[in-house]
Amino acid sequence: MKWIADMVALAKPSSVFVVTDGSDDLARVVRASLESGEEVPTTIPKHTVHFDGPRDLARDRKNTRILTPGGGAIPLVNTYDRELGLREIREISDGIMSGRVMYVAFYCFGPPNSDFTMYAVQITDSAYVVHSENLLYRNCYGEFVRKAPNIRYAKFFHSAGERDLNGWSVNVDRRRIFVDIEDSAVYSVNTQYAGNSVGLKKLMLRLCVYVGYREGWLCEHMFIAGVRGPGGRVTYFTGAFPAGCGKTSTVFSADTVVGDDLAIIKNVGGVARGVNPEVGMFGIIDGVNPVDDPDIYEILTSPSTEVVFSNVLLTDSGRVWWRGREGDPEPGVNYGGRWWPGKKDGEGREVPPSHPNARFTTSIRYLKNLDPGIDDPSGVPINGMVFGGRDPRTLPPVLEAFDWEHGVVTVGASLESEKTAAVLEKVGEMEFNPFAMLDFLSISPGKFLELHLRFGENLSVKPKIFSVNYFLKDESGRYIADKVDKKVWLKWMELRVHEDVDAVRTPAGYIPIYDDLVELFDEHLGKAYSEERYVKEFSLRVDRFLEKVGRIWRTYSEIPDTPLKLFEILEEQKRRLEEVRARYGGVVEPFKLERR
Repeated sequence: MKWIADMVALAKPSSVFVVTDGSDDLARVVRASLESGEEVPTTIPKHTVHFDGPRDLARDRKNTRILTPGGGAIPLVNTYDRELGLREIREISDGIMSGRVMYVAFYCFGPPNSDFTMYAVQITDSAYVVHSENLLYRNCYGEFVRKAPNIRYAKFFHSAGERDLNGWSVNVDRRRIFVDIEDSAVYSVNTQYAGNSVGLKKLMLRLCVYVGYREGWLCEHMFIAGVRGPGGRVTYFTGAFPAGCGKTSTVFSADTVVGDDLAIIKNVGGVARGVNPEVGMFGIIDGVNPVDDPDIYEILTSPSTEVVFSNVLLTDSGRVWWRGREGDPEPGVNYGGRWWPGKKDGEGREVPPSHPNARFTTSIRYLKNLDPGIDDPSGVPINGMVFGGRDPRTLPPVLEAFDWEHGVVTVGASLESEKTAAVLEKVGEMEFNPFAMLDFLSISPGKFLELHLRFGENLSVKPKIFSVNYFLKDESGRYIADKVDKKVWLKWMELRVHEDVDAVRTPAGYIPIYDDLVELFDEHLGKAYSEERYVKEFSLRVDRFLEKVGRIWRTYSEIPDTPLKLFEILEEQKRRLEEVRARYGGVVEPFKLERR
């Protein structure tokens, strides 16, 4: 209450609305968002559209800063002096909610009554932000009332700031997202885009990482999904992928879904167990179509679901359209104002009807294959961890690390992904993104690696670690695998967790035996799998692997707190690769390598 009172005195709203868990309050938030124009109705009653404006369409990396004493540097993390940052945010926020309602809402970041769960208070002048969080997280006003004054919580302050006639934030040059890890508080102003404004999404992830580091558990940018094996058993995997590398499609290739984006993982009696702290999905909608994404597509087009779309096209007939939606786009309104087929910007480039980063926010409970473990306060046992990136030249479609330490170092901490045309730098370069977490770290990559090594030491059952790569290309530059093939890689990983199939040992890890893949492709996809394709996909590209070892070595050499264990494991990997190159050459076909 003292913090809320301080924020009221600072922001000077016209009124304060405390959102309880009651259905009347939740409905009032939706009405307020529609009445203010933050959301616009569509032809489907509970489907609404929100527009952020052309200058506020993505996470603001530059102005998202971790506040540290004296602005102390954290390798590869954007920091800022804590005292200066807090002073600056107070200056910007003075009177920023004048004439508006301040919403105060309370959330659980995980299941109620769970040792995994964190708690949070969200202050905002945006009903859209509260509506989004009401879909994404469990309302926990009652938990705060019951557990006060002993509840430990994070604090989020947000204001969209001054808005224009379209409702868009005006002062984006004064956009700030400051993360105060010492006080478990985040201040976000002059922005509406959910990645900057919805506190419990990626902003909470940074706070969660810091608390986990201090206490010895993992907060990850990972899905949690179940894969069925022989006898109907369910084996749970987590998975971390940079954007555009197949994370969402992997989740929906699994048999059950616990979570699609975030995971808290703790040691429970020597076993790694994980919970999804969310109960909703904030996903990229671009490209979602009824063929490749039937479950999500059905949710997004159903008249019985509640969905908030952002930065899509809303046609004049009240229909939502995005790339992948059936039918052609018609004139309407999008993230830049009026839109019509063939519209061009000031530089003569055609304006797409729906933004590439357009999103949907909805409840995960609409999924037909939702795993009941989503509400288990003790979480689900994590049997495997999957890391994926976009790599057209080096990694095979699936690879199993030798053990926990080898996997943490050579797979998780060494994760790279190819830059695409969306990045204004050298397309095709490999970009370092350890654990797919670089944008969300509040500690250095070296400390995050050390945490994983330490976490594994105390596990009696260590999850197997796998890398996947859906983007390997042939000599003609074409992708070798089909989108649906990831189901086979998941099924193989499930069998490997239980040691139901053998594997081929390579210097970099274990790969599938050809005959096992033939059976899996036939059983799960009804497809043939040729020896020719196996050789293309699973030949060991030794020279490329050695180049990767060199890149990772150089990167961590510049991070002072990198554990020595990383260099030891990379040195061993380099030695094995050089030995096999001396025997077989720079590219080694899988049939030449020994079976385990």
